[in-house]
Amino acid sequence: MVRSWSWLVSPLLLLAACASPPAEQEVRYGRIAQIETVTIDGDAQLGLGAIIGAVAGGVIGHQFGGGTGRDVATVAGVLGGGVAGSKVQSKTSDRRQGQHIIVKLDSGPSVAITQPSDPSFKVGDRVRIDGSGNDARVVHM
Repeated sequence: MVRSWSWLVSPLLLLAACASPPAEQEVRYGRIAQIETVTIDGDAQLGLGAIIGAVAGGVIGHQFGGGTGRDVATVAGVLGGGVAGSKVQSKTSDRRQGQHIIVKLDSGPSVAITQPSDPSFKVGDRVRIDGSGNDARVVHM
């Protein structure tokens, strides 16, 4: 079975090895048009809550059934516990103050970026936007 997939896996691994991060980053300039205060939730990444929940769920699930039924109950417990633990972690994760900043770009359009709070930003400030997508940040010039 492993050999039958090797024709697909090998080229994919080769392509992944050839991929390189971009050497340049987009920089845009503009003025702050609007600032709204927001609350930024902590990262909801797979973490300690999911791990603890998965272990607890697996232990509890293993107590039920026998043979194949026990295996199914253990796997279901691991999956359910992991999801529950992750949800508990995300509800109790760090929350911090942030800003939703709308910048009118020199090129015409406006962009909105949510980032950690910086009280020194004011409407009308000339700013630079470094990066794009989730990595975009408004910075002072």
